Amino acid sequence: MSGFQTLMFLIFYPTIRSFLIGIFGGLMNWWGLWLIAALDSTIIFTLPLAVDITVIVLSSLVRDLFWVYPLVATAGSLCGAAVTYYIGSRVGDAGLGRFVSGSRLSAVRRRVQTRGAVAIAFLDLVPPPFPFTAFILAAGALKVSAHRFFIWLAVARLLRFGVEAVLAYFYGRHIISWFQSETFEYIAWFLVVAALLGTTLAVIQLIRGTAYGTPSQRRAA
Repeated sequence: MSGFQTLMFLIFYPTIRSFLIGIFGGLMNWWGLWLIAALDSTIIFTLPLAVDITVIVLSSLVRDLFWVYPLVATAGSLCGAAVTYYIGSRVGDAGLGRFVSGSRLSAVRRRVQTRGAVAIAFLDLVPPPFPFTAFILAAGALKVSAHRFFIWLAVARLLRFGVEAVLAYFYGRHIISWFQSETFEYIAWFLVVAALLGTTLAVIQLIRGTAYGTPSQRRAA
């Protein structure tokens, strides 16, 4: 790193750091948790582990309400998932290629077609970077039973967030001290960069897919 680059880093890093801390601090409440959970279940926003971290932090800080946060996170997740499912139902099987890359599309389509709503919903328990949002989209496109899918998705997410909240209730002090460590700060920066890149790529893919349509639609035009 050159002298100029070092100077710019020293000038702007504290500002950016304070800005990000302010944003995350402002979202550390029940409505912020709902918003993060809803956005995380859409096809254009990605922030690995953000919902889980928020559930854990809130459950650690406000231990009397630790049981509320899994409910809020699940409600937000279901709202975002409903939007993604609806988009999938509108674009149909032929339109999945607009949102899911070709290398991943065949695997997603095959799993959704061969597994029931329950099995697909419980894929939510697989940790990131598993592309669960693609499965929500495909579930809508391939007409997986909506009521069965969302009932079991709610069960899976309550289980996931509930376990995290219980662990935070008992081990909250240790978790918070680790979150305040320098190591976690580096991890947080990595997650933010991954979120920005992932969201940018998703938006570009969505715009390109909307502009050009599916191959069959282009041939028809």
